[in-house]
Amino acid sequence: MSRIKTDICIIGAGSGGLSVAAGAAQMGADVVLLEGHKMGGDCLNYGCIPSKSLIAAGKRAHAMAHTGDLGIAPVDPDVDFATAKDHVDRVIATIAPVDSQERFEGLGVKVIRAFGAFISPTEVQAGDTVIEARRFVVASGSSPLVPPIDGIDGVTVHTNETIFDLRERPEHLIIIGGGPIGMEMAQAHARLGCKVTVVEGSTPLNKDDPDLTAVVLAQLKSEGIEILEQAEAERISGEGDRITVHTAKGDVTGSHLLMAVGRRVNVGDLDLDKANVKWSKQGVEVGRDLRSVSNRRVYAVGDAAGGLQFTHVAGYHAGVVIRSILFGLPSKQRTDHIPWVTYTDPELAQVGLTEAQARETHGDKLEVVRFHYDENDRAIAEGKTTGFIKVMVVKGKPVGASIVGAMAGELIGMWAMAIANGMKMSAIANTVLPYPTVSEINKRAAGAYFSPRLFESSLVKRVVGFVQRVIP
Repeated sequence: MSRIKTDICIIGAGSGGLSVAAGAAQMGADVVLLEGHKMGGDCLNYGCIPSKSLIAAGKRAHAMAHTGDLGIAPVDPDVDFATAKDHVDRVIATIAPVDSQERFEGLGVKVIRAFGAFISPTEVQAGDTVIEARRFVVASGSSPLVPPIDGIDGVTVHTNETIFDLRERPEHLIIIGGGPIGMEMAQAHARLGCKVTVVEGSTPLNKDDPDLTAVVLAQLKSEGIEILEQAEAERISGEGDRITVHTAKGDVTGSHLLMAVGRRVNVGDLDLDKANVKWSKQGVEVGRDLRSVSNRRVYAVGDAAGGLQFTHVAGYHAGVVIRSILFGLPSKQRTDHIPWVTYTDPELAQVGLTEAQARETHGDKLEVVRFHYDENDRAIAEGKTTGFIKVMVVKGKPVGASIVGAMAGELIGMWAMAIANGMKMSAIANTVLPYPTVSEINKRAAGAYFSPRLFESSLVKRVVGFVQRVIP
């Protein structure tokens, strides 16, 4: 058994762990990074990157068959499902060097390719190595949740960790779970030639504004995706190469089953009790500084911290703990400025409060402004006029923004910046944007906030009248 003493020991080489390792090592800290599986974690290998790559293939196929009234004749795409998966593999391979062991060793990080677990409040063991560190960062991520549905052990169940390995196109893909992952995969597979049925126990995309989700769900249904709402999977059975999901609203039989009902945080195998670290199935119990409430040597980032499960949140957490660990500065996380995107077509994006949340929080102080894509010149030119933006405003500042439509994920960034920095609606309205661009939707939404104050104000009209009469 070998021993290592270090400044920082990081458990997990996903987005959060890699960000902490890169920043800390380049600023002079001695860093040990533990990873028992694949460098890059879930996002690179099973999540964000492969899913968006498959979505891109589906989008290209859909565009060939739906050219709109642009003078281009639509054609039926000849989809080679295996080649689409080759595209997914190429994208992962292209990005992988950025997350590789070689790159991080080049930055001065000692990388140990083994799972780690605590053996004391100051030590972690990984393989045949014991690491003693001043600070530990738990960045162990999460795994797909497969609930114990009756009969599930008798059939092949795919998750995001296996669905991208399929080389033959599923004839009929059944997806249990109508959240972002389920709906993204439903549309991607449908556009690549699969019949798709989504089984959702409550309401699809229920964490987002229902005004916006209605637009997304209408599009998915128009593409032939069957969505069973309020239809909890009660039992699963299989016979030969057929799988049947039994629900109170009827049975669904298909060729493949994808489970997309949520995530399970990977903290149960870390022996956190031996380190006097309080934890639950939601993750490590931390304060706003992302520090363990029971062992000040231990921090948690990303999914392991028990909050929003997004890659960009893990990266944000890394910045929070780096300031604390390296510089001893008080540093706390916040969540009001964190955006998220569902990469369906149209996209669905959110930052801050939804309208319902804002009304509950701010009551009569809330103003809601809207602007529709069909009033944006670039969207009209592109034939992408489905969608709208909704901005929640309190005392001149945005407290939330919801967007559904083309490039919603790109547009939401301006509102994330505004909320993060306490900017007023005037900052958006005063921004000069190139014409014609879809980003003008943001500026026009801000303009919609000021329009009644300028064009419907009797005071403004009196002032203007006075100036015109008096000033030569």
